[in-house]
Amino acid sequence: MLRPRNVIRHPGAAAVGFILLAVAAAAGAVCAGDAYDGGPLDLSPGDLDNLASGGQTTVFDQSPNAFSSPARNLNAEQRRRFDAGDRLFEQNWVSAPAAAEDRDGLGPLFNAQSCASCHGADGRGRAPMGTDDSERGMLFLLSLPEEYRDLYAPDSLAAPLGGPVPDPTYGAQLQDRGIHGVPAEGRMVVTYVEIEGSYADGTTYTLRQPSYEIAELAYGELHEAIQISPRAAPGVFGAGLLEAIPAELLELLADPEDVNGDGISGRIHMIYNADTGQFDIGRFGWKATEPSVRQQSAIAFLEDIGITSTLHPDQNCGSTQRECRFAVHGGHPELDDNQLDAVVFYNQTLAPPAARGYETRSDGAELFFAAGCHQCHTPRLTTGRHEIDALSGQVILPYTDLLLHDMGPELSDGRPVRGAAGSEWRTPPLWGIGLMPVVNGHQRLLHDGRAHGVAEAILWHGGEAEASREAFRNMSAKDRQALIDFINSL
Repeated sequence: MLRPRNVIRHPGAAAVGFILLAVAAAAGAVCAGDAYDGGPLDLSPGDLDNLASGGQTTVFDQSPNAFSSPARNLNAEQRRRFDAGDRLFEQNWVSAPAAAEDRDGLGPLFNAQSCASCHGADGRGRAPMGTDDSERGMLFLLSLPEEYRDLYAPDSLAAPLGGPVPDPTYGAQLQDRGIHGVPAEGRMVVTYVEIEGSYADGTTYTLRQPSYEIAELAYGELHEAIQISPRAAPGVFGAGLLEAIPAELLELLADPEDVNGDGISGRIHMIYNADTGQFDIGRFGWKATEPSVRQQSAIAFLEDIGITSTLHPDQNCGSTQRECRFAVHGGHPELDDNQLDAVVFYNQTLAPPAARGYETRSDGAELFFAAGCHQCHTPRLTTGRHEIDALSGQVILPYTDLLLHDMGPELSDGRPVRGAAGSEWRTPPLWGIGLMPVVNGHQRLLHDGRAHGVAEAILWHGGEAEASREAFRNMSAKDRQALIDFINSL
């Protein structure tokens, strides 16, 4: 089977163009009838004048609102739907009963009062900076090892079809806030140990190894075998385009057995789709645990805000959390299907921002390919048919393959999720990464925000990405900066 991203291991400028054309050709074969009509997109180092990361959906905005615009090719009615979803995404939910019945039902246990609390300006959350930091944007997932399933979750709706075994008291996620009269479950504590290292040229650097614990537990002790894994909220723009990438193209990119022997074995994470009753490709979440924007949105409403929906109709209360179980709710469900559909449409049609500064990107682009970064961060994909026509047939530059990759023990959270091992993570898109400081005031990267900026994120790469990390570590200071600048231009 053709593996377009791995045709040439260390390409120069001409080879880079060849690889991208191979990927595009494969995508075109999959998406016959969905041809992109906006002209060629060639991202070779010698031809970087096209910056349309999201095809015809792309917005050209470098302001603090860069992640918050609708796709440019929406019609007037779709823009009205986008605005309605935007209001729901931004609104604060309140505890029931309330005069505003369309936004009551918060909690009883929760992490945030709105979607925007964690995804500020539709961008990236960050890890707490200290014990008094109330910044929303990180949460702790909880589970027990698989051997406890028969004891604690043989038929649990919280752990369907191989999902995580929840803690018997605190469930699958720590809620660190509660409505009046309902104690929060606990407080997240993040501490760091500094790790010194050096580049091949002798320049030193410092990485921060995080550790996690929970203080002020309100409902008794956690299980002795508890597994805690942090999650920083990712940016939500471009989700509909990623949803529209054809399964056949992702299958083409996957190489789970590393048949071509290049050390890269990305694989698809198959996930149960509650809407269809079948297994589907996981595309969203740090471990590709949700198959659609709809299901990602619904589980976030339940776990993060405590809002029920038809997909998740039961309150998120443990069996021993009496105050939570007897709190007043906001209806059955608290988020109706029209509201959920509005938020889903909003997330699907948030546009990626354009890449920037092509005049200075050529050297960094060639280094990106020479180091093999493109083998997981696939630059160019083509969307297939989507229920939203504006998302169909777009040639996009997301820099992801949406596949699971083993990133080595340093990034392992020790918490398997369905078919994903603790060390496996979905390749995150890189589009918009350089605008994070403008939009969100930081550039805290990786699943737990441990990395300050692109260089630290690369230096944490291991496993399948170890060769790329070492290529970066052995570069001259000038080349390292050129590679970082290129990634920040995406």
